[in-house]
Amino acid sequence: MGIFKPSELLKKLEELGVNPKKGLSQNFLIDGNILNKIVDLAEVKPGDKVLEIGPGPGALTEKLLERGAHLIAVEKDSTWARALKEKSIPELSVHEADILEFDLSLISPGTKVVANLPYHITTPILSKLVERSDLFQSITVMVQDEVAKRMTSKPKTSDYSSLTVYLSFFSEPKYGFKVKRTSFFPPPNVDSAIVRLDIKVPRAISNKERFFKMVREAFNHRRKMLRASLRTIYTKELLEKHLPNPNARPEEMSIDELIKLFESLEKDI
Repeated sequence: MGIFKPSELLKKLEELGVNPKKGLSQNFLIDGNILNKIVDLAEVKPGDKVLEIGPGPGALTEKLLERGAHLIAVEKDSTWARALKEKSIPELSVHEADILEFDLSLISPGTKVVANLPYHITTPILSKLVERSDLFQSITVMVQDEVAKRMTSKPKTSDYSSLTVYLSFFSEPKYGFKVKRTSFFPPPNVDSAIVRLDIKVPRAISNKERFFKMVREAFNHRRKMLRASLRTIYTKELLEKHLPNPNARPEEMSIDELIKLFESLEKDI
């Protein structure tokens, strides 16, 4: 135990004859206080069902097991997957797999996700998980700090984006705390942050796919007014009729206002 300690981690790396793989975003936490804060923010309790993504050497895995979690760990790297399997812990089920291809039918309803996400595929992973309110209760993850700010920002701020709107549709996002790059081995080039998403059943909407298409189109041209950026989808006449403010820009509108605009435009097509 104590794999988060630099001496223990280096010993394990030497024992296995491996180095952290940049292509898999392998930057391993070496700060026990941060690990405890992550598990605290996720509110992991004895008996909780938890999905961990990319456990690597298992520093966060250890903390989750210490709290009494029943843990499914999905690890793409065969070396680390094999090392975790060799621990033979009854409460730990290890799957050697890419999380983007992992069969979620193996997950029980009410599961909590707790993970240090691979930064190069953060958004695809969140997209796979956040819409599954039938499976997940909450998602507590480490991501790049700039991404964390976009995930949790508010309207009328520079970080407010299509990602913000998307995640807010399926969850209640909360910025937890910042994690300095010095808390990792090897240290990444950016600071990180912990975000918690409390999953919710999304509100009814006439066409979810078209709504998010409208949102993406709006924020792809965020410097433009909506009456210009949405002309690829709706006519000038429709936009002039339904925009509450002819000079409105996407970052000024809350998710409720965006949904209201979408529904009014769609009904009039």
